[in-house]
Amino acid sequence: MPHTVEWKVRLYLFEDEGTTKARVVVDTGATALTGRGVAHRNPADTDVPEIGDELAAGRAMRDLGQQLVDAAQHDVEGTGAPATGPGTRPETGWPM
Repeated sequence: MPHTVEWKVRLYLFEDEGTTKARVVVDTGATALTGRGVAHRNPADTDVPEIGDELAAGRAMRDLGQQLVDAAQHDVEGTGAPATGPGTRPETGWPM
């Protein structure tokens, strides 16, 4: 059964005196989630705003990604399916 949807994602970046803040919002049509990230420039480092943008945006997207995975996990558990993820696998094979 084919399934196609479009989610809208917006990324906002704010920089002020060596601190870059990022906010990324995904709108699924049914709900919206917001991820946040921050990057701080060491005063001794060269001022390259693009680096702060990349770090803050990446951290915000990582935060948003974890929220999406957590929401999916909650939804899976709501169906009565067994839990998945770290610590839920049987302890077999080589130790990590």
